[in-house]
Amino acid sequence: MAKRARGSVRPGQRRPISRRPAAPSAAAPAASTPAAPATPRPTGLTDAEAARAAELEAQLLAEERAAEQARKRTRDRGTTVRDTAPAGTLAVRAETEYAYVARDVKDIVRIATLLLAILIALWLVIDVAGVITIA
Repeated sequence: MAKRARGSVRPGQRRPISRRPAAPSAAAPAASTPAAPATPRPTGLTDAEAARAAELEAQLLAEERAAEQARKRTRDRGTTVRDTAPAGTLAVRAETEYAYVARDVKDIVRIATLLLAILIALWLVIDVAGVITIA
């Protein structure tokens, strides 16, 4: 059986796209007729646009100042051992570790309380109320 040399497409491939220059359409204007000159766009801002831009800029600056003041207030308010001790001291590392440990202990106590409550509820239902009899 002979192989096809031209136009054969293997599975998973597409035929090549033919990219020929498009012929000018009949509806397009002829190249000899000049087009209408384009009106130049104004290069500057109008007075209304400049006033609006100044208003927006003043508003943004006021918001930035307010955010910076809020940052300063929270920074000044939160002085702890971490802020007064050098960065690499044992006190700083211990404080961060104790924060993790305290959170973990609270989680353990919460889960233990929940499990104890479930055990008491089951004891009341099974033994005291006698809803379920175990042979």
